[in-house]
Amino acid sequence: MKDLITYIAKALVDNPEEVKVTEIVGDQTSVLELKVAKEDLGKVIGKQGRTARAMRTLLSASSAKIKKRTVLEIVED
Repeated sequence: MKDLITYIAKALVDNPEEVKVTEIVGDQTSVLELKVAKEDLGKVIGKQGRTARAMRTLLSASSAKIKKRTVLEIVED
């Protein structure tokens, strides 16, 4: 899951070297925290949150296959 979000985020932003994804693993739920450069935050979120929603949809579909819930949080530095 972490690799999927990292790949998508690096493809969207202007500064791919500043993309950081940290995973907080729980028993049934994992939380992925996505950090990008300040100027790339809008690109990751998208108009009216459409890009972020699409990333969350992909994440939930792929995490359903392994029967684990994964949540994406976009963190601002």
